[in-house]
Amino acid sequence: MPRLLAALLLLLPVAARAEGGMPQLDFSTPLTTSQVVWGAIIFVVLYILASRFALPQVGAVLNERAAHIARDLETARAAKAEADAAVAELTLATREAHAGAQAEIARALEQAKAAAAEQAAGLNAKLDAQIAEAERRIAAARNAALGALGQVASETAHAVVGRLTGASIDGPAVDRAVAAALAARRAPAA
Repeated sequence: MPRLLAALLLLLPVAARAEGGMPQLDFSTPLTTSQVVWGAIIFVVLYILASRFALPQVGAVLNERAAHIARDLETARAAKAEADAAVAELTLATREAHAGAQAEIARALEQAKAAAAEQAAGLNAKLDAQIAEAERRIAAARNAALGALGQVASETAHAVVGRLTGASIDGPAVDRAVAAALAARRAPAA
């Protein structure tokens, strides 16, 4: 296909001349020949100027731009590496701080439990001592009350027997009877 197209383009001036068609392609006139010659000269001059002056400057700009892009990419890679390292360091520091805080909380909790257990043991010992003292006082008061009860019972027995019978009874016999009755009452309670 490209060869066919090239052949058609080469035959175009011949076809135009045969038909007497396009004046731009009529090389029999001196104007067309001079235009072709001047066009070739201008093309060569522009080619030389472009290849000697413009294209090296464009190449230098392109090279500078490529170098600048490469430097920017390298700077970006370095910054990303630094940022990744900083993130990793921050993550590690956060984990260490979290672990330290958990350990501190656990230690404080254990200390609080130990202090609470010690305080509870102290309070229990104090309460046990207070209970023992209260039981001792209760026992002393009960014994005192029972002792007084014996005396009151003896006096009451003397008074009741004296009023009912009008006779006087033997004091030690009444005291023995009251002591026996109280002893009988104490035995089931103990």
